[in-house]
Amino acid sequence: MGRHEQPEIKQRLLDACTDHALQHGLPERLQPFVAASGASARMLLYHFGTRDALLRAVLGQARNRQLDLFGELLRSRPGEAYTVTLDRAWTTMTGPRGRPYLRMFGQLRESGEQRWWPGFRREATTDWLPPLEQGLRSVGRPEWATLVLAVLRGLFLDLDATGDTDRADRAFRDFLELLDATAALAPPARGH
Repeated sequence: MGRHEQPEIKQRLLDACTDHALQHGLPERLQPFVAASGASARMLLYHFGTRDALLRAVLGQARNRQLDLFGELLRSRPGEAYTVTLDRAWTTMTGPRGRPYLRMFGQLRESGEQRWWPGFRREATTDWLPPLEQGLRSVGRPEWATLVLAVLRGLFLDLDATGDTDRADRAFRDFLELLDATAALAPPARGH
C-alpha cells in the first residue's frame, strides 16, 4: 500500500524551494533545493516526480506570487492619479520586493529553449495588459496599456543590463510626466 498524498508537506517544500529560487535563481542541480527545504532529494522527487517537474512547480508558484504582487500594485485606487499608482508600482517592482521576480522571469524570457514553460514569452507579454487597461481607464486611456507595458519592459531590461537605477528611475518618471501632460491635452480615444 502506497503513502497518502500530503498536500501540506508538498506546499511547504514548494514554498521553501520557491523562496530559494527567487533569492538565488533556478539551480542547475537538485542539491540547493534539498538544502533550502530541509528535505531529502528522495522526498522532493516523491512529491514532484522529477527535477524538471519541481522547477516547473517553482516557476508556477513564483509567477502566481508575482501576479498577485504586481497586479495589486497596478490596480487603480479611487482618488489617486494613475501615474502616482504607476510610480509607486515602479518603485516596488524595481526594489527589493520586485527585483527577484524580474530577474527570474527575465532569464526565463531570454531562454530560447522554453522547456520549463512553453509559451511563457507570449503569456508574459500579455498578462499585464488587463490591470494596466483597467488602471488607464481611470484617465480615459485604456488603449495606452501596450505603450506603458512596453516602456516598463524596456526599462526593466535596461536596468537588468546596466544596473543604472538612477537613470532608469529618471526615465520612468519622465515618461509618467509625458503621460500626465498628454492625458490632459488629448480627448480619450473612441471605443474604449
